[in-house]
Amino acid sequence: MDTSDDDFILTPAKVQKAIDDHPDLNVKGLILTDPNNPTGVAYSKEQIAALAPVLKKNGIWVISNEIYGELTYGQKHYSISEFLPDQTIIINGLSKSHAMTGYRLGFIFGPSGFVDEIAKVHQFTVTAAASIVQYAAIEALEHGQDDSKPMLQEYEKRRDFVAKEMTEAGFDVVHPGGAFYVFAKIPEGLHMDSWAFVKTLAKEYHIGLMPGDPFGDNEYIRISYAASDEALAAAMKAVKQLVVDYSTESAK
Repeated sequence: MDTSDDDFILTPAKVQKAIDDHPDLNVKGLILTDPNNPTGVAYSKEQIAALAPVLKKNGIWVISNEIYGELTYGQKHYSISEFLPDQTIIINGLSKSHAMTGYRLGFIFGPSGFVDEIAKVHQFTVTAAASIVQYAAIEALEHGQDDSKPMLQEYEKRRDFVAKEMTEAGFDVVHPGGAFYVFAKIPEGLHMDSWAFVKTLAKEYHIGLMPGDPFGDNEYIRISYAASDEALAAAMKAVKQLVVDYSTESAK
């Protein structure tokens, strides 16, 4: 479903239209990432609650990826499980909220009967997380509730910087409400898709960004601002220079 015309927010109308347009698919599930990667968009309470009735009516389960739930700016994260508890499976972890990416520990929540069945499959798929990882998770969950606050302050500052710089360079940017990404639409005057842009940026300006194509839109690029101020300043300088250089080439 293309949500770009709604600032990358999935609406009840779009869900129902997708179901009506494809009755042969017999849709049973929806993956919802909130806050979102790659857009950084975070749903409001009203936006997330509005999805519940159409999903309930159509018997669609939600796999709710809430890994960025602790990383929101100026707004609270609301889980769709609050409005659709019997049809929601939450997947989460500590990789983003506590910068524990190397620990590889995740967890799920869901209706008890469903989780019981998942546990049966799980025991034949993996053994267990290492004990040191489990103790680290206990520490994070019991005594690290505020650990993300200093990170949030830095991320918010960097988000504002990147969004401002990209807008000044001529990119369309939906202001991110969470996570640590900016998803920016490439200026039409460059006549580049996302792959051409990131390859040119890497080869000629020595900066690496992600193309939007793997995320479903070849007109966008993704910038992660989980980087140092110096690295972001260098990246924005390179992006702006590319725009100047190639806009000039297009005008010739």
